This record gives sequence, C-alpha cells and structure tokens, in this order.
Amino acid sequence: MTATQREGATQREGASQREGASQREAVVILDFGSQYSQLIARRVRELEVYCELIPYNAPLEQITRLNPLGYILSGGPASVYETGAPHLPDFILTTKKPVLGICYGMQLLTYHLGGQVNPSSEREYGPAEIELLDPSHVPLFSDAEITTSKLAAWMSHGDRITRLPSGFRALAQSKNSPYAAIGNPERGLYGLQFHPEVTHTPQGKALLRAFLYQVCGCHGGWTPGNFIAESIAQIQAQVGQGKVVCGLSGGVDSSVVAALLHRAIGDQLTCIFVNNGLMRQNEPAQVAQTFEKEMHARLAAIDATEDFLSALAGVTDPEAKRKIIGEKFVRIFEAEARKLGQVDFLAQGTLYPDVIESATPPLTPPASGGGAREGLAAKIKTHHNVGGLPDDMHFELVEPLRYLFKDEARAVGEALGLPKEIVWRHPFPGPGLAVRLLGEITWERLETLRAADAIFIEELWAADWYHRTSQAFAVLLPVQTVGVMGDYRTYGNVIAIRAVTTDDFMTADWARLPEELLARISNRIVNEVSGVNRVVYDISSKPPATIEWE
Repeated sequence: MTATQREGATQREGASQREGASQREAVVILDFGSQYSQLIARRVRELEVYCELIPYNAPLEQITRLNPLGYILSGGPASVYETGAPHLPDFILTTKKPVLGICYGMQLLTYHLGGQVNPSSEREYGPAEIELLDPSHVPLFSDAEITTSKLAAWMSHGDRITRLPSGFRALAQSKNSPYAAIGNPERGLYGLQFHPEVTHTPQGKALLRAFLYQVCGCHGGWTPGNFIAESIAQIQAQVGQGKVVCGLSGGVDSSVVAALLHRAIGDQLTCIFVNNGLMRQNEPAQVAQTFEKEMHARLAAIDATEDFLSALAGVTDPEAKRKIIGEKFVRIFEAEARKLGQVDFLAQGTLYPDVIESATPPLTPPASGGGAREGLAAKIKTHHNVGGLPDDMHFELVEPLRYLFKDEARAVGEALGLPKEIVWRHPFPGPGLAVRLLGEITWERLETLRAADAIFIEELWAADWYHRTSQAFAVLLPVQTVGVMGDYRTYGNVIAIRAVTTDDFMTADWARLPEELLARISNRIVNEVSGVNRVVYDISSKPPATIEWE
C-alpha cells in the first residue's frame, strides 16, 4: 500500500468513527513535550474518562473533534518567554471549557492571560511539600482523599510565576514556589506547578479526579468493556465484508487483537502464525494449541525458519534486523493471503509505546478516530510493525490497540475471556530473539539463547517471581570470555539476564531479584547450556536504557 492509499484508508476509517467519537465523554491533553505526558493520559483513563494525547500544534479540527469537556496542558522543557517556545492555541481560552495546566502548562496559562513568568533563583527538582491555602471552597481540592492541607508532591521546573493573571489567586505554595497552585474557579481555570500524574505525588490522582468530575463535569465509565464494544463497531465499519489476516506471534498484544477481531468479524479473520525460528522454547506448539483448539480461530501455521535465517545471515545492525524481519513477515502474509482469495487488511498488535518509540506518522487513527503524539517524540528504535513495514505493502492496517498502554490491552484481553497465561505473559518483541541475540544470527547461537532463556523463566516461576516482574529474558552477547571448567581453560559465551518492573513500559526499573535466585539461575545456565561460561545481570533502568538490548 502506498502512502497515498494509506492516507485514503485513514480518511475513510476516520469518517466512519467521527460520529461515535464525538458522542463519547472525553478530555484532551495537549502535549508540550513533557517526559510525563503519557502518564497524564494513563491516569485520566484509570479514572474511567477517555482522553487523547494530541500535540499542541495539531490542526484545530483534530483537537476539537472529540468535543472535549475540558483540556489538560502538559509540562514541557521550554521556557514560555524564550523565542520559539511552544505556545497555547488561542481557541483554548475562548472555548469557555475548564483547563488544567501542569508545570509548563500552568506557566502558559499565566503568560497568555497577562501574568508574569521568570527564571527562578532556586530550581525545584524532586520531592516537595505543598501547602494548600484555601482548600474548602475550591473544586480542585474537593476529592475525599485530600484530607490534609499539606501534600507531598513532585516538582520539576526552573521557572516560576512572579505575577498572577487577573482573576486568579494562589491556591497552594511550597518553600520555593509562592504559586505552587493557582486558579480562577469561576472560569474553571487551574494551574499546578507540580506533577500530579507521577506516583511521587500521592494525592495527584485525587486532584485529577476532582478536575475531571467536579470541574469538567465528567461522569466516567470508560472501561475495557465499552472499549471492546466501540472497537468492534469500528472494526466492522472499516472492514465491511472484507477478509483480514492477523499476524499472530503468541504474545499478549497480537493475541488480544486476534480475540477482538474474532469477536468482531468471525470467520472473516484468518490468523497467520509464522515460525521464523526466532521464537522462545516450545512456543510454536503453544500458539497452535491456544488459538486453534481453545479459541477455535482459523489459524494458518507456517514454518519459515530457513527463509528468515537466510535473510538475516551476516546482519548485525539491530535496525537492519528489524526492517528485514518486518518486510519478511509482510511478504509471507501476502503470499498466504493470496491462497485465501482477496484479502485487503492486515491486523497487528501495535501498542502506544511502540508508536512513541518508533516516532513515525500514524498509519491508521486510534480506536476513537484520531490523536497522535509521535510528532513530538524522538525516535528511539524502529518497532518492526510500526517503522519496519515496507512502503509497497498491499494491505490496509487494522490496529485497534494502537493507542492503548500495555495494562489497558491486558484489561481488554481479560474482558474478552483470554486465558490468564496469555494475558499476563511477559511481552515478547515482534522481531523475537533476533533483538536479544546481539551480533550475527545463527541457528547454533539461537539454540544457546533459547536454552538459557528457558532456564531463567523456569526459575522465576519456581521462585514465585515471574508475576512480580513485568518482563524478563536472556540476552546472548557477541563476546566471549575466559573461564575454567574442571581443570580446563574455556573461552565461552556470555549470557546477560534482565528483569524489570514497570506499570506502563514507558519507564522501568530493574527487578531486585534475590541473590540466591540469581546464583541458582547462573549456576544452571553455565552447567546446562553448552558453550556458556559467564552470566551477568543487567541493573539498568529505563531511561537511560531501553528494556530490550536492541
């Protein structure tokens, strides 16, 4: 499919979705480039209010399409008084709808309404104590969880307000910020210098709840259940009587998409599982068992191991690996689709973090018909099902989860009745073990990695640590080290093991596995996996590292 064809497909799908999207209760988050912007969206959705995260400079129609009940302005790295700094769209202040500005968003409100913002002599980064000045008559502080006048909060700013706009008053202060919260309750305009969306602000969710329900007048009720109902209607509108192939990897994301499409269009869907030789131990058999025998979905299982290994021979660059794998998958889907007759659609399990990290224009709008942040994001890596697709692909994409976070996709999977062992399985990258096998890909190296990874996961299950981590896996490094086994010198492979904890996969921390568990894992790998004489544990957080190594 060419770029022009994709644009046309996007317009057709968007037209079919506008009526439903405009009727849904929603708020819009304008993104000014904050590292926490996605967290605002997560918190709002957790409070059962639908939202979309949209660049501040998006076209007016895109921002107002949802007819939002209110707006939230994100933070950002700029200073409002600097040349070229992002500014507030004029219509925001003429809509007469509630607005909550967070950090930079608060400074924008101040600046555009005639107040003053200046550099602060003392920057605030990290924890702070906020003192509420007049909480009893302010809707923003009306949530039942806010029971004291002093709140712990997270600050991250170098500028501060030095003069309030007309009609505003100080609602809270901190040691270094006389205007830690400001408001004009009569107009429904509020600003917070701190970040309510992060966990370091314990009452932050209560503040957001008060803004949504008390200030904007939301009623809530956006849940995985009604997301399913909306998505089914939108899938049916997009696909019509057409046939769809779904690239099924056996992981959480593609499994949820397959279940959702199966409910929406039944036998119009054919799931294609491609064994590319890059799967985990025993995975092909498990996928076939689940989808063919338990879900009763049409499944075409293809063993393309030789094709993929041949295409990847000698390739060591991770971006090249992803693009080769992405294109190879699509070509196999196209070939398989020809056997099914006319097939126009390819369904994928693309999630929001994939889109943000790949930083590519959206190929299709989200389930509600629009909204994107990728224009503000820096490209981190190409996800094979986002930026690794060939330009001449002959399918129109169906990506119902494209603007959901991982935990939201899991909630949808549970609501669809998927087995818990699939829903709560650790994520597995689309390119499979290719991005966990650093350097050249060979069958021998893949078998080494598969064996080590299986031991790691087995021991996590046995120690009741699998569900206490969010993602865990082994990596085969492209180096060899000296070791001693028995009385002999060895020169063997190095396995790195990685386990992380995270809520949203946008940020992650390394899991503090017990020393005795790490020792047992290391001992088993060096004794049971031929050619390995060293095991290391990755203690990097995200950022600065990513979760995967490539």
